[in-house]
Amino acid sequence: MTLTPFKINVPQRKLDAIRAQLELAEIGCAPEDDSSWKYGTDARYLSEFRDYWLGRYDWRRSEAELNRFPQFRARVEDIDVHFYHVRGKGQNCFPIILTHGWPGSVFEFLEVIEPLTEAGYDLVIPSLPGYGFSSRPATPIGRRRVAYIWRRLMVDVLGYKRFGAQGGDWGSGVTRALAHDHADVVRAIHLNLIFYMNVVSDDPLLAAWRKTVAAVMAREGAYLYEQQTKPQTIALALSTNPLAFAAWVLEKCNGWADTGGQIESRFTKDQLITNIMIYLVNDAIGSAIWLYHGAAKEEPSHNRIVVPTGFAAYPVEIIPPPPHHVAELEFNITRWTEVPSGGHFAAWEEPAAFAKEVAAFLPRTGEAANLFEPFALRRLKYLLPGTKISQYIVEYRHQDRPLFLVSQKVLSRHFQK
Repeated sequence: MTLTPFKINVPQRKLDAIRAQLELAEIGCAPEDDSSWKYGTDARYLSEFRDYWLGRYDWRRSEAELNRFPQFRARVEDIDVHFYHVRGKGQNCFPIILTHGWPGSVFEFLEVIEPLTEAGYDLVIPSLPGYGFSSRPATPIGRRRVAYIWRRLMVDVLGYKRFGAQGGDWGSGVTRALAHDHADVVRAIHLNLIFYMNVVSDDPLLAAWRKTVAAVMAREGAYLYEQQTKPQTIALALSTNPLAFAAWVLEKCNGWADTGGQIESRFTKDQLITNIMIYLVNDAIGSAIWLYHGAAKEEPSHNRIVVPTGFAAYPVEIIPPPPHHVAELEFNITRWTEVPSGGHFAAWEEPAAFAKEVAAFLPRTGEAANLFEPFALRRLKYLLPGTKISQYIVEYRHQDRPLFLVSQKVLSRHFQK
């Protein structure tokens, strides 16, 4: 697996081809009462957006911004994985892999790189297979396959023995798969979306939450069902026209983010276009959509995730989170935060709050043991009253074993005496 430094430098002929398509693109009709994005993408805004794109947007300026931090490509399995790898301040920094979703990109995380590296983290921020500057798989793959590729990237390519992971949207699913399938190398995970739960339970609040999710998807999920079931139909249609793809994406950015119906209250036109361009310059519109089909065909994981899990609930997330105790049926929740503002694109919308939340949960250099104390200490103090607790904690911290795994062994030793 060869690691190669990478710098974005899109050929001018590709930029010229996109511009030519954009100049020829026409905007269709809209209902007379079309306003406030009530029927989906607002035609008047799309016209304004196209005019700005043609008249004022500068890809080379965005390209320079994207090139501010070290990037690499590595061949992992059959994928040339593009990723940022930015070292933290200090020695032996804790590594985190941040995973984006659709219709986002690594661009979502650009503004959290400096605060998180300043806080003492090594950051790895890859483009999903088929997205951005990563190569596409030969056929659609799902979250668990991506998680395996991420494991190999972190362990075999970059040499990390253990690491943390964070994600929302597809990043949430991939991060969950890392925790489920690769707990031997994943120390902790942090999520800002819980979209599904596979646990079997008769808890009435779980059933109620699933009904709520079903109602949201009946209202907002048409795009998902199309991309899951007939990915090539929509992929080929959107790939022929950059403005068509922009319309498809802008509606999600307006509706999923904490915009109050005003898309530019959260995102500038330059930001929106740059995210769209990352798909266009790589011919990645279709291959990104394949992930929906691959995930739908993948065998789901059913076991409870025992890796310590932090969750941040953003108030305008399109899928409301399950109740805290319901989430604990499937996750080892050790931190739960209600964030005051923000929506689906957490790192992009609220970079300072996002970085602060992640740094408050994931361990930094020399702090790994602290992460596991809330759950394990409560359990041990209840079952082992007396002074034996601190003795065992010191012993197992020294061996760098997380307490949530230690407790059963401690109990076994204790009750055999």
